[in-house]
Amino acid sequence: MLITNQLQMEGTGNKRGLYGIAVVFLFSSTFSLIIFADMTGNKKRRYIKELIVSPVKEFFADSRAVGITLLCCTVVSLIISNSASGEGYLAFWNMELDMPAPGVHIPHTPLHLVNDFLMAFFFLLVGMEIKRELLVGELSSVRKSLLPIFAALGGMAVPALLYLLWTGDNQVFSKGWGIAMATDIAFSLGVLAMLGSRTPFTLRVFLMALAIIDDLGGILTIAIFYAEKIDMTFLAMAGGMLFVLSLLNLLKIKRHYIYMLLGFFLWYFFYNSGVHATIAGVLLAFTIPLHKIEHMVHSMHDPVNFIILPIFALANTAIILPDTYGHIFTSPVHHGIVMGLVLGKPLGIVLFSWLTVKIGIAALPGGMRWKEVIGMGMIAGIGFTISIFMSTLAFKVPELQTTAKVAIMLASLLAGIAGYVYLRISYSMKKSGK
Repeated sequence: MLITNQLQMEGTGNKRGLYGIAVVFLFSSTFSLIIFADMTGNKKRRYIKELIVSPVKEFFADSRAVGITLLCCTVVSLIISNSASGEGYLAFWNMELDMPAPGVHIPHTPLHLVNDFLMAFFFLLVGMEIKRELLVGELSSVRKSLLPIFAALGGMAVPALLYLLWTGDNQVFSKGWGIAMATDIAFSLGVLAMLGSRTPFTLRVFLMALAIIDDLGGILTIAIFYAEKIDMTFLAMAGGMLFVLSLLNLLKIKRHYIYMLLGFFLWYFFYNSGVHATIAGVLLAFTIPLHKIEHMVHSMHDPVNFIILPIFALANTAIILPDTYGHIFTSPVHHGIVMGLVLGKPLGIVLFSWLTVKIGIAALPGGMRWKEVIGMGMIAGIGFTISIFMSTLAFKVPELQTTAKVAIMLASLLAGIAGYVYLRISYSMKKSGK
């Protein structure tokens, strides 16, 4: 209703624009139907496949697709938020939802529904990827996993310390230290993919392993440091449900829908316990049998990355930008996030990697050079998804959330451009023999 009222209040000029769009759409649709009516059945199918289906499949298969989709959703959300329909758009995400039954406590606004429920599916996918990598992937070997583990630790510790240096003793500002720790897997791998075949495969694997460990660190940070007042009854019920799920794994129960069904109860208990409900997704992932994970990761990849994450981007970048940015660009929160992601990430990753190799604990993967580690460290400064998510947990004041989100978007943009340009120049110099 709020959005409808907002639209009704707009001027006649906007109405004429809408009528014009409707007329153009009507004519183009009619023209398309006439063309299709003249085609044979086989030609229709071939035309649809070549013009629509094949390009869409190619786009989804492209490693840059998720990053491009999230970027587009962010831009669209910011444009709508700061247009004439902005108030109605924000009101939609924050409108109160009716509870299904008295005494049932679930997310009460579309924004909370996205952040507390839908994002649990994202963390379920991340959790399954972590479990797969730990058991059979790049992190299954101690020798192979040590370098990305130490690099990720450096990439979390140094940004957090830089953030705290900027915020000082301010108890409210300092709560955002976890924001600068995150690395967005989709965006970072998308930027790396833009460099094409010039990047060695080992660099992509190293970045993916580092980002997965980084996600695990972010998940632990959310569970330990951003938990609200704990309800021990619901927490005990969540523990009991987790025990049942683990027992199903030990008994080799293979039907994944049983795990998913019980996972809803696990989510509900965690949601009401005070521990952030998205942790239920990760814990559920660790109880799912390994032989089912590959199938579930494959089936969940597109819905999570092309439906849930875009909705998350739309909901969490629905912010009305201020007329002046002086208070944002002078805020310690802004400085801490930007410095943490843009400078702290590469500094921590390179420093900890160098120390790990120097003392002989691990070695650089074959085909990788230190220049590539530096460039990858810059790209790892793209925080976005997890950083924005943490900003909603760290700050309850809308103005601080806006400051944090603006800083995250700016820092992610700077980190992505810096990493891409650095590696592009590095590969150009290597090709020319300099």
